[in-house]
Order: sequence, then C-alpha cells, then structure tokens
Amino acid sequence: MIDFYPEGKIFNTEENMNIIKSESLLCEACKSQKIVESIAKICDKEHNLIVDLGNIKGIIPRDESALGVKEGNVRDIAIISKVNHPVCFIIKELTTDKNGTDIAILSRKDAQKRCLEEYISGLVPGDVINAKITHMETFGAFADIGCGITSFLPIDLISVSRISHPRDRFRNGMEIKAIVKTIENGRITLTHKELLGTWEENSALFSIGETVTGIIRSVEEYGIFVELTPNLAGLAELKEGVSRGQQASVYIKNIIPEKMKIKLVIIDTFEETQCAIKPKYFFKGNHVDKFLYSPLTSSKVIKTDF
Repeated sequence: MIDFYPEGKIFNTEENMNIIKSESLLCEACKSQKIVESIAKICDKEHNLIVDLGNIKGIIPRDESALGVKEGNVRDIAIISKVNHPVCFIIKELTTDKNGTDIAILSRKDAQKRCLEEYISGLVPGDVINAKITHMETFGAFADIGCGITSFLPIDLISVSRISHPRDRFRNGMEIKAIVKTIENGRITLTHKELLGTWEENSALFSIGETVTGIIRSVEEYGIFVELTPNLAGLAELKEGVSRGQQASVYIKNIIPEKMKIKLVIIDTFEETQCAIKPKYFFKGNHVDKFLYSPLTSSKVIKTDF
C-alpha cells in the first residue's frame, strides 16, 4: 500500500531527494508512476508551474496543477500560491522542448487523483489522519490531508477551550493530527479536539494550591475564563485590567470533577505574545469510535460519537 501524505512531507526524504537530482531515477519514477515532490519555483503568465528538477526543467501545465482546475472549480490563486512550496506530482513524460532543452511534463492532478482513489475515498468517520494547516479564516482552518487535497476544520472543533481565531492554536504549515468527522458528497470535515484529552486527563496535570500559567480567553460579568490547556479552562474571580488574549499566572483554588470546574485566582497578567505550539495529543490510535470528555461522576455529559 502506498502512503499518502500532505505536501512537503516526503520532500526532504533521502529517496525523494535522490530522485529529483538524478535523471536516471527520474526516468524510473516516470515508468513506475511514483509520486515525487519538489519546489515550485515559478508560476508563468499562463499559470504553468515550473518545478526544480536539477538539470531538467519540470513543468506542471495549468490544467494539470490540481483536480478541478480544468473544470473551473479551482481558482488560479490556488496555483500561484504554490510558488516556493513543495508540490507533489507524477512524471508523465520526459522529453525535449523546441529548443532541444530537456524537460519533464508533470501532473499534480494525477497524484491527487491517486490519493483520492487509493486513500481518501477509503476514509470513514473516526479515522485519525495526518494533516497540514494550509490557511486559516475566522471560522476555521483548512488542512491538506494528502497530496494538496484540503479539508475543513471548523473553529469550534479545534479544541474544547474556545478561541477567537484558529491562529490562537495553529500556524500555517503546521503538521497536525485530525479526525474525520463527517463525509458528505465527497467533502470531508475534520475535528481535532477529541485528540487533546478528556477533562480528567487534562485536569490531572494540575493540583490544588499550584500557581501555573494560562491564557485569558474571555472576560464575562461573572468571571474570567483562563485556558490552562487547549482542552481545559478554569473560571477565575473578576480582576480589573484583565483583557482577552493576555498571558496570566493563576492560583488553583479548587478542582471539582463532578462539576467539571476549576476555580482560579489571577495573580498577574502580562502582554507577552505566545506563538502557537504544536499540539500535544493524548490519543495515539488510528481510529476512535467514541470520545467522552466529561468525567463519569459529572452530571453533564460531553461526548462525540463517530
């Protein structure tokens, strides 16, 4: 079985680097229709991608740049944005141009088609997959789940702790794990929060009486929500001069599993910006059927069924 990954994953591997530097290995890859990756150096005025293949000029014609381009379902900005990034492709032909220059005609679309047919079409809800953040909007993040094919991760499914924008959790190009949430008309929606641990798993990282760091996520009339981990937030007493997005040091006053509550006291806040860091995953498997976030002792049940 061929493994399919988000673009860029195999670029720096020894096997791939050897292929793109060797004319003989490029020829073998052409015969075997192996998926290869290299950097798109130029998008010319016809929106063909010019790919770095050492002494051979690699060309991905516009209509071969992605599934849906020829049909008008993908905008040309999706081609332009690939410049200076690794792209996957299958070598369709090794030939020469009218000037006698060696060229390779490549197809990213064919690589995506194989990924879709041999990998993505077999996914089911609950499957844990590799993904790579490609871009973010206020309402969610888009992630490459294989050969540049993207899926959507809604903002409310990124973590249990609420965030104002996906960039609070991710950065473009970040490699993550995700779970297939739904598949409708061939479109896959992802979820992420179920990988970040239950309330009990997260709360076990803390103890009453500790002073720890957190992030102010919201300021309400009745208290201030402070994120301790992406899947765990506590409620602090009101304090003047506190605003959303600040870093905070907080004293853990109480931990109440049956109510899923952590009571906090804010000691200090500061404006230092914290960059998004790669998530820590509690779940390590390849498939999940059910996720129960809430403790068994809690009257409130928060769960996901796939």
